[in-house]
Amino acid sequence: MGQTPVNKTQLSNFQRILLLSLSIAFVAIFFVFRNSFGANSSLETLARNSLLPEEALMNGKPTIIEFYADWCEVCQEMAPSIESMNNINKSKVNLVLLNVDNPRWADLIDKYDVNGIPQLNLFDKNGIDNGVSIGFRSENELMSIFNALINEDQLPSFSGLRKESYIKSLQSSAKDNQIIVSPRSHS
Repeated sequence: MGQTPVNKTQLSNFQRILLLSLSIAFVAIFFVFRNSFGANSSLETLARNSLLPEEALMNGKPTIIEFYADWCEVCQEMAPSIESMNNINKSKVNLVLLNVDNPRWADLIDKYDVNGIPQLNLFDKNGIDNGVSIGFRSENELMSIFNALINEDQLPSFSGLRKESYIKSLQSSAKDNQIIVSPRSHS
């Protein structure tokens, strides 16, 4: 009768270590999944909140149309920067996101010769095509592009960024030579 009662709610050292390990693993898994789904959901959120392309091109503001896909790792990697640029410049530039896997946008995918994603089509305030950027863009590069459109300046010179003058010269050359030049032709 001189013994103290055993408290059955106390955990052994092994159980404490196991519980701590599981907690750390759970937190790590949560952060990994949160970050990988976060970019995708921000793409979807931006796409849902963007104007229709025809509205954006006619409202008197420069427009960037981004062609993307949910499965595109580069698109997901660039999403936080795109979202940041959109938040900073929302009142000055239209950002339209179009998922290339959505058949609704097939006509625009063909019209703008989308062959690689992410593809940014850049339009001035009058809806005139200024150029195309294909591939990853850092936040600083995106800021330069947004600023050039806002200030009606010449687009910056980046690898993978074709300016409208270059695109027009290809089209004009193709008409003169009666050759159809398309990014899909690999000519």
